[in-house]
Amino acid sequence: MKRREFITLLGGVVAWPLTARAQQGERIRRIGVLISATGDDPQLQRQLAAFQEGLRELGWTEGRNVRVETRLTAADPDRLKAYAAELVALQPDALVASGPTPVLALQQRTRTVPIIFAQVNDPVGSGLVASLPRPGGNVTGFTPAEFSIGGKMLEVLKELSPGAQRFGAVLDETLTDQLGMWRAMQSVAPTIGAQVQQLGVRSPAEIEPAITEFARSPNGALTVVANRITIVHRKYIIALAARHRLPAIYSYRYFVADGGLVSYGADLIGLYRRVASYVDRILKGEKPADLPVQQPTKYELVINLKTAKTLGLDVPPTLLARADEVIE
Repeated sequence: MKRREFITLLGGVVAWPLTARAQQGERIRRIGVLISATGDDPQLQRQLAAFQEGLRELGWTEGRNVRVETRLTAADPDRLKAYAAELVALQPDALVASGPTPVLALQQRTRTVPIIFAQVNDPVGSGLVASLPRPGGNVTGFTPAEFSIGGKMLEVLKELSPGAQRFGAVLDETLTDQLGMWRAMQSVAPTIGAQVQQLGVRSPAEIEPAITEFARSPNGALTVVANRITIVHRKYIIALAARHRLPAIYSYRYFVADGGLVSYGADLIGLYRRVASYVDRILKGEKPADLPVQQPTKYELVINLKTAKTLGLDVPPTLLARADEVIE
């Protein structure tokens, strides 16, 4: 699908083009989407295209029986508040949000409109749902990771870079899911002879000082946990890791496609298709309180051989054999 066929960017607001006139007498349902991203992000475009395609496969056609209103906040807190209020004011039939912060912004403005989240690692700890099997309230969705994945990321990076001894975790320690992954890293570290250090990054301005200071000592490596800051500024983080020759593991494949060394995480394209299935069920009358929060059934291991070569790393054959994708 060509980009112009599915997305038009208007100053941070994404408007899906009408593909057909509304059939006479058929109600058009409205869906609001709130994401902390920028409109020129190719990964965002792929995720939204997967969501839209999932809707079409379930019988929801833009302009005929559904209209999707998408707002992109670019990790700007003021824009986030404004767009959350704007979407709720449209009186949508359902809302979709990616990440805990956008979900919270929407939940603060409505306790009745169904909200389906696409990427929240700790919905219970974040106070969004009562439990995974019985969310209660007006929020449910899909979590891309369990806390234990933090320890698994550390193990994969140690296997790929056995000479690394110090591992800096780039994360936002104010988020419950990030702390859960950090604790998993702390638990695994002694078993693989690693020392872990928290590199708290809560704003773009903290990225460079944190990584540069960590790189002053030898034998370092990075575990970069996905959040609204690390996702939006991922190319900068990847460039800093390359500049300081720090092996780094990331949460998702698209970090590796952008030049990162290795990733271990869920398939987000498939996840957004699954989000469409929950939107479909809600538009057909089901309640978010009765739809269990879904967890990933598989994690992908992706390795960038070019980056490994640049860092002077030999990828173990056993790791290559386990990889779901190798980028050369």
